[in-house]
Amino acid sequence: MNQVPHILQFICSTGFYGAERWILALCKNTSPSSAKHSLAVTLEENSQDLELVKHFKAECGETVELEMKNRFDLRVIDKLVTYIKQNNVDIIHTHGYKSDILGVMAAKKAKIPVVVTPHGFENAADFKLRMFIWLGCQAMRFADSVVPLSPQLLEDVKKYGVSPQNLVYIQNGVDLSEVEKVREAPKKLTKTKKRIGFIGQMISRKNIKDILDIFNHLCVTRQDIELVLLGDGDERIQLEKYAQSLPSKQDIHFLGYRDDRLDYLRSFDLFVMTSTLEGIPRCLMEACAMGTPVAAYDIPGIDQLVMHQSTGLLAKLGDKETLSGYWEALLDEPGLAMQYGNKAIEYVNEHYAAKRMADEYLALFNKLIKH
Repeated sequence: MNQVPHILQFICSTGFYGAERWILALCKNTSPSSAKHSLAVTLEENSQDLELVKHFKAECGETVELEMKNRFDLRVIDKLVTYIKQNNVDIIHTHGYKSDILGVMAAKKAKIPVVVTPHGFENAADFKLRMFIWLGCQAMRFADSVVPLSPQLLEDVKKYGVSPQNLVYIQNGVDLSEVEKVREAPKKLTKTKKRIGFIGQMISRKNIKDILDIFNHLCVTRQDIELVLLGDGDERIQLEKYAQSLPSKQDIHFLGYRDDRLDYLRSFDLFVMTSTLEGIPRCLMEACAMGTPVAAYDIPGIDQLVMHQSTGLLAKLGDKETLSGYWEALLDEPGLAMQYGNKAIEYVNEHYAAKRMADEYLALFNKLIKH
């Protein structure tokens, strides 16, 4: 074994979203004297110049990019094995369906432990994608440890036959230092209207169409609001097309991926989510840490951060009318919005600090290596 454990983080990344930022939070909050983290990513058609690679190199350690000739190139397994052996990797830690499949196979071939962290499950309509997700979930059964990000994900994982002795729950965490720095600095962005905002992937389970519908409904009676959406994903083009069909289109702004997302988050008068399925969303953690008031649908994962009438407001899934009312309450009652925002800051700092999460993962890695 190395003087300190060498952990290889492996992800088939296509952007810079929750899972990518989570990896950075874990690695940045692990002392170099306690563990060495490196990063492996697949180099694919849609993963050029990854932000994750740039940040990891600057803040965490070395990276390796593994070229894939197609969407599922099994030759990556041998490339991983070669890296593992040449660099004395003790554990591979995987994130996402594709990386779980490839990473588990590489770990078995290299004879090292593998840890799988499910970040959330996709309710995909496409049959091929559903099969791919199913295969990823089957791969978890062969991991040494499976560490879901939320209690609901823990229950979901059990359905795929993962042995209870291999299931570990570690409370999710987020690197709050970046958020705190922006929260305490002078504001950088100006606005002329009250700003409702969303940050995240534009994929089916985020259910962003409900956000557009609720906003459009409010615009019938008020002209003092705008909607700002940050992020990218498979559904962005379709959502932009739908937004252009709405009377409120001039006040709906799709900004894509932004380096200054936290400055935008601070400028939001309200952070909204209408997801149908979640783990514990990093974007929601950041909203809570920023003190931005939150209104969302009440689903597992969301309810780990937003307690109704304490750290935000929650409506029943699909109840757009009630959620619309909550949006207005938080927009028009600044005292109430500030109360919920301050409570959210306290809660996320107490329960979701990345340093605590990193320490618990380090204990798990050491246990697996010594086993």
